[in-house]
Amino acid sequence: MSGSSRGRTRLAIAVFLAFVSLGLSVLPASADGPASIRINEVESSGGSPGDWVELVNTGGTSVSVSGWVVKDNDDSHAFTVASGTSLAPGGRVVLDVDPEFGLGSSDSVRLYQAGGTSLVDSYSWTSHASTTYGRCPDGTGAFATTTTPTRGAANSCPVPVTAWPGDSAVAVADGTNVFGTNLSGLSFQSSTVLWAVKNGAGRLYRLVPSGTNWAPDTTGGWASGKTLRYANGSGDPDAEGVVITPDGALVATERNNSSGSTSLLKVLRYDIASTATSLNATAEWNLTADLPAVAANSGLEAISWIPDSYLTAHGFHDEHAGAAYTPAAYPGHGSGLYFVGLEANGTVYAYALDQAGGGYTRIATITSGLAGVMDLEFEPATGHLWAACDDTCQGRTATLDVNAQGRFAATAVYARPTGMSNYNNEGFAIAPAETCSAGRKPVVWSDDSNDASHALRRGAVTCSG
Repeated sequence: MSGSSRGRTRLAIAVFLAFVSLGLSVLPASADGPASIRINEVESSGGSPGDWVELVNTGGTSVSVSGWVVKDNDDSHAFTVASGTSLAPGGRVVLDVDPEFGLGSSDSVRLYQAGGTSLVDSYSWTSHASTTYGRCPDGTGAFATTTTPTRGAANSCPVPVTAWPGDSAVAVADGTNVFGTNLSGLSFQSSTVLWAVKNGAGRLYRLVPSGTNWAPDTTGGWASGKTLRYANGSGDPDAEGVVITPDGALVATERNNSSGSTSLLKVLRYDIASTATSLNATAEWNLTADLPAVAANSGLEAISWIPDSYLTAHGFHDEHAGAAYTPAAYPGHGSGLYFVGLEANGTVYAYALDQAGGGYTRIATITSGLAGVMDLEFEPATGHLWAACDDTCQGRTATLDVNAQGRFAATAVYARPTGMSNYNNEGFAIAPAETCSAGRKPVVWSDDSNDASHALRRGAVTCSG
């Protein structure tokens, strides 16, 4: 037997096993109804197991796909579906085309009936998707970039962008050039205390109301903010996100500015009761080895905290344990989980952090629905975990909620308020529920670029969410 014949035999066996694993029929079926067979999802940028094409039967009867042919934009590249196979109604099959040909960054997938001349469906693209290309809605819609690959399952489709759920008007919320550039993450401690971090040099600010603005607290050594250091008193943590929790103030950092070309994805805890003007971290968690490798300026930008009581009440799924989240399984982690956002891929990661410092366990990996995540905000009144993106995403925010499977998933994506320009907003904070008035509560954004000499802006969001 020739090498090519052995290759086709192995491919046929692989496709047969894929049918069985997906619960698909391998018995003869009617040849009628080819129009109900659609190309549903395409992986073109390789990886394991390589490039693949998913087909789905959107009709009400089984359809034979025996001998059908998939080609890319080159007629000499052809993959033939194994003999005697069919798709039941709603059935899917994944075709690993890579052994026969690879799909390029600018390419096509074309599906033909047996014989390779009667075109059934096709899709073309001009660059690789960051995830995959898939029909949205699943099986029937136009192709879009999916939020995550779903080989052999319903497509994970982006949530449509809708209008900001609050006031369109936005106003400045600080004095002229109070902070300059690099103001990043925000976190409300109460209706009258707002915390902010600066990423160069790393500083932590305690802000209090000043008329309709926010200004540095002039007491307790906070007038100019406080310098942040690592636990050993050295370095310049590139502070990007902050959250105030029962454990203290935790800061997400993406590098040591003293070694600015090297990624260092650390979460640091600080004692905000200290009167010192320079704060050494009281605990550190180095997540670099557990997260994707990223450029030094594309790392941890966001951090939030969600209490265990909320997570267990809503059936949060622990991916590490493969079961419902059980706080007692992680002794010493405190009373909640920390959620951090990675700028490079727009993904959120949930961790149980051993409060003694150093130890951690990743509990979940969450797709935000945004190209990047610059801040995270848990809103207890609605149960939303908000993810915010900067001018890279036109200032959009997304809400993530625990679904029926116990996983956080995007439920809405919002445009920025129409009264706000596309600023480089890296911080986003929603005031506590007690500030709600006339159905609105305050929101504050921080602009890393200090556009028009202002780093803070204020607006409002609906209280009910």
